[in-house]
Amino acid sequence: MVHVTGTSPAEQSVFAGIDWGGTHHQICIVDHAGKLIVQKRVRHDLGGFAELDDLLDLPGIRIAIERGEGLLVEHLQLRGLPVYCVSPKVSARARERYRLSATKSDSFDAFVLADTLRHEHTHWRPLPLLSRDTAELKAVIRDRERIILSQRSVESQLRAVLDTYHPAPLHLFSTLDRDITLDFLADYPTPAQAARVGDKRMDAFCRRHGYTGRVPADQLVERLQPHLLAASEGTTAGKQFTAQLFASQLRLLNQHIRACNKRIDQLLDVHPDAPIFLSFPGIGPVVAATLIAEMGGDRSHYPDARVLLAEAGLAPVTRASGRMHQVRFRYACNHRMRHAIDWWAFVATRETDWAANAYEQARARGHGKYRALRGVGARWVRVLWRCWQDNTIYNPEKHSSAAAA
Repeated sequence: MVHVTGTSPAEQSVFAGIDWGGTHHQICIVDHAGKLIVQKRVRHDLGGFAELDDLLDLPGIRIAIERGEGLLVEHLQLRGLPVYCVSPKVSARARERYRLSATKSDSFDAFVLADTLRHEHTHWRPLPLLSRDTAELKAVIRDRERIILSQRSVESQLRAVLDTYHPAPLHLFSTLDRDITLDFLADYPTPAQAARVGDKRMDAFCRRHGYTGRVPADQLVERLQPHLLAASEGTTAGKQFTAQLFASQLRLLNQHIRACNKRIDQLLDVHPDAPIFLSFPGIGPVVAATLIAEMGGDRSHYPDARVLLAEAGLAPVTRASGRMHQVRFRYACNHRMRHAIDWWAFVATRETDWAANAYEQARARGHGKYRALRGVGARWVRVLWRCWQDNTIYNPEKHSSAAAA
């Protein structure tokens, strides 16, 4: 354990910077005056974490790190230590305070984080500690996003394979990743087999696989026939084999997404904040889970609606100097939260009159599609922040904009 002696209670604050890595972490600790106390490297294992606990066992310590999640961050938070997530852009600019040259090392980066936190901690907010329900919801919703990315990648690869030997299934149903499309590809994996499908056979196929679309069998056949192009026998045999592999992988990813959706519904059923988010028009389970996971449960983390708007990327950035005055798009933000709110605003314009009117008015003023949606989203977020702070569900009768529509 490291001790800081000869200081008054007001001078007991110490600041740590951690330059994290996959196998090792560099730790730097400075006191309230910027004097170096510790500069050490620890391993990313049980022994290293125990050594880290001993190093950080100091009264009034605050910790800066360039990431907001992971085993190291959760370990520190579970010990009750305030952890500040510093953007890599901020730390990169902070290095220029100490050195003009482009030198870089783990020990120097850790020192920059610690000393920058010493100067700026009064203006920054530590990461909130998530409850168990919120932490599980965050883990599932983020990993669902990774599965969707994998699904899109596999779908693109399957599409490329079909383009080379059997393009007809790509034009038959609405999307390639639908189960009914994969079923057709499994039953008719080559152009020659698909060419034998007539109205009766297509109708039997749809009934056999529980097709729920509104397109009758004869129209599906009309879609199919113009695209029955065929490659050589060798190419067809080889591509048929790989297409079945990609189709099997895509079907498995579809099952994983459905499993994640089911688990998200179960978690929302027991989460105390879920009724607040789900009470808003345009918010479904995935958007609600994303917003709950990214906002957390600590109301003090967003003391004002403007803070939430800035983190969600809905508050523009103003640049003014002399005669120059510019209002720009905010790039630095929580992109998951912004994407969820954009989707919420898009759906809400189709479910509520006042949101649709606000969108059309913005478009009439010359705003682009996404700029108009951000404006609608910003108005919704202000209402959401108020309901979230007060722990009340959305009531359109108390929402002046909605009531006036």
